[in-house]
Amino acid sequence: MNIKQLFDKKNLVFSFEIFPPKPDYPIETVYDTIEELSVLNPDYISVTYGAGGSVNNNRTCQLSYLIKDRYNIESLAHLTCIGSSKEYMDCVLEELKEKGINNILALRGDIGSIGVGEFNNSQELIQYIKQNGDFGVAAACYPEGHIESKKDIDKDIRILKLKEEAGADYFISQLFFDNSYFYNLLDKAEQKGIKAPIQAGIMPVINKKQIERVISLCGASLPNKFLRIMNKYEYDKLALRDAGIAFALEQIVDLASSGIKGIHLYTMNNPYIAKSITNNIEFIVSSINRKKVI
Repeated sequence: MNIKQLFDKKNLVFSFEIFPPKPDYPIETVYDTIEELSVLNPDYISVTYGAGGSVNNNRTCQLSYLIKDRYNIESLAHLTCIGSSKEYMDCVLEELKEKGINNILALRGDIGSIGVGEFNNSQELIQYIKQNGDFGVAAACYPEGHIESKKDIDKDIRILKLKEEAGADYFISQLFFDNSYFYNLLDKAEQKGIKAPIQAGIMPVINKKQIERVISLCGASLPNKFLRIMNKYEYDKLALRDAGIAFALEQIVDLASSGIKGIHLYTMNNPYIAKSITNNIEFIVSSINRKKVI
């Protein structure tokens, strides 16, 4: 199934993200996490990119297959193109086809010290995927603007339109902690004529190191309310965990009540987070989706 069909069938799509274990850890270390997440019945689960050095050791593909084959939950395989050749990409796409994985999140990836390769950006990857298989393709968007664009949201919206024109079926947002940024993104996307659904990416922050790393990587801003939580519970791990989950729940309830198309929960491979969020919003999600007119 192309995940885009879920957006056609439902008012609110609810999904999870997981990541493969590091190459020096057995892949089986994440199996229990997937097992616990599966009973929460998400609409789909995405798996971040971890090629492990070769196509045959592509843990993203292995876990995406496991999710779909064992648990009958649609999976979304992340795929980055930076530094890659078209020959390599052909091998990856063929492997995904063989495993019956129908959906890809197409990303450029971090440039760093890696050469660009044969793909300059995610638009080129999206177009290449669409030309070389019957895949549903998702792409990323940035409520506060991509860090490389110096938070120029209008520039990002122009790129978003290019991604849609290249074939992106829907978008998943980078995390954010102030919903006003996401609403602004939706308004600007509508003004630009972007029709593809946009899912809100939500990450419950459960420790100080996590948030510091997040800010350094993506530059997301923190509202004063969140900073007060951090300062109050900095030295109480359990209290900070539960306060972070409560903050994320407040975000999700506000977003769902405003009629957004979907929530994508960054679980950080922590089933406790996913269970806490899901158990508190399942009636809201069910109520919203019961109103879908077929």
